[in-house]
Amino acid sequence: MNVNEWLRMLYQATDDRVYISRLEILEQSASLIKARLYISHDLFVQIYRNDRFDTTNMVLVYSNKRIYARDQLNGVWHRHPMSDPDLHDKSSAGQQPTDLAQFLDEVEAVLATMNLP
Repeated sequence: MNVNEWLRMLYQATDDRVYISRLEILEQSASLIKARLYISHDLFVQIYRNDRFDTTNMVLVYSNKRIYARDQLNGVWHRHPMSDPDLHDKSSAGQQPTDLAQFLDEVEAVLATMNLP
């Protein structure tokens, strides 16, 4: 997926998911996008996509700390699990390609487990 597809998915997620209060585009160019989907003041999903380096990062941040993430570097995915967000889970489950909708489904499960809004 390229930057234009990510941008379309970000706007779609903002429309489809009622718990997302706003979309903020932090940086955008022809080959890069960095954006935040705010859930509350200190709880958000940050998305970074760089087409030039084939890099994607999706992270759930709460109180300025990563609590869950999925990253793709040079076509290879890994996960930062809720139980240990600093760990690089490269298991078969951790390496599953993930799009924004799938990641947001995972975020919803993390939020429910942590009893967050």
